[in-house]
Amino acid sequence: MAGQRNVADRLTDALGIVLGTEELPLRLRGWDGSLAGPPGAPVIAVRSRRALRRLVWSPGQLGLGRAYVAGEIDIEDDVFATFQALTSVGRLAAPGSLAECTPRERLRLAGTALRLGAIGPEPAPPPEEADLGRIGRRHSRGRDAAAVAHHYDVGNDFYEIVLGPSMVYSCAVWASPEVGLEAAQEAKLDLVCRKLGLVDGSCLLDVGCGWGSLAIHAAQRYGATVVGITLSEEQAWMARKRVAEAGLTDRIDIRVQDYRGLDDGPFDAVSSIGMAEHVGRAQMPAYVQRLHDLLRPGGRLLNHAIAWNKGRAAQSPDTFIARYVFPDGELLGLGETVGLLEAGGALEVLDVEALRRHYALTLRAWVRRLEAGWDAAVASAGEGRARVWRLYMAACALAFEAGDMGVNQVLLRRPGGEEPPLRRDAWV
Repeated sequence: MAGQRNVADRLTDALGIVLGTEELPLRLRGWDGSLAGPPGAPVIAVRSRRALRRLVWSPGQLGLGRAYVAGEIDIEDDVFATFQALTSVGRLAAPGSLAECTPRERLRLAGTALRLGAIGPEPAPPPEEADLGRIGRRHSRGRDAAAVAHHYDVGNDFYEIVLGPSMVYSCAVWASPEVGLEAAQEAKLDLVCRKLGLVDGSCLLDVGCGWGSLAIHAAQRYGATVVGITLSEEQAWMARKRVAEAGLTDRIDIRVQDYRGLDDGPFDAVSSIGMAEHVGRAQMPAYVQRLHDLLRPGGRLLNHAIAWNKGRAAQSPDTFIARYVFPDGELLGLGETVGLLEAGGALEVLDVEALRRHYALTLRAWVRRLEAGWDAAVASAGEGRARVWRLYMAACALAFEAGDMGVNQVLLRRPGGEEPPLRRDAWV
């Protein structure tokens, strides 16, 4: 019948309500095979009425994310093109926006769901969703350990598929996009060691040491002795294995330990690469003081952290990132981070380097590796976990490209001791 609306037409209405737009730059495929939307646009397939039910209960990025992780929504085309279209209009086009549907919009959404037979109880979240609310106060030692385990203890095999042989889970440094991920990660490790002024016999503390890549590089290339600490049991197991295989057990000590419980030192240098995001804004002064106390006078600290570039980030527990990727994680702006690092004059800033575009290249490389090894990744960590990583890494790549997020290396020193070089040429 002319003018009759199919499932895909009504799903387009529903997604438009959620996004707050009447111009949806996507095609939707309904569970009945029907299609709606502009020809040539990326296609999102809605496999189940349950996906729409999730949106009724959580009309925003969390509901969409849950449906994707559960396999109730699929991306049929390039993941980057699809997310670029999804975040180009409406509420998702506003960086950091947590605007919700109005009561009138929610009523319209429920009406659409009723017509499609999707009304019912709220579906349980996929098992990959974190629930840390009962594990002590935010950023207590026990809760921080649980948050780290949620993200990092998902299987070393899975991370090898995504990260490649370097096993470095932070922004690489690219001479050009053509050099490849491994060369870019080696360049980053070497840059960190040079900025820290490592020489034969230097003693390095690597806070959040991951799978030991920086520790191994510093010991092999610069003759450093290293203490590496992590809260992840799986990371520590693999890091120790890699250290032993490299014949460096006499130079590298890998521990499962919270930085707040460390009483070693003094160290010549401290690296904190991709770890400060887990500390929390309220805990930053204590974090800075602890690392200061672990440094000898003249010793250097490199703080490498992701930043939110669009003003003070909203730390809602109801975002996809907070529920599925980095529970209790907090992003600060660069200005706020530098202010906290140098507060009171305990540490002197030597250098700040922005690596935003480098992280976009790194994330795209990780997504390519994940998609190329999809079957192995699913076999290792489960399809839901693989979907989480694909969604968050692709979305973050676009956020770095758009300038919504950045990543910065801040080099500092504890006053006293020998003076640093006159020019930054010594380490770049």
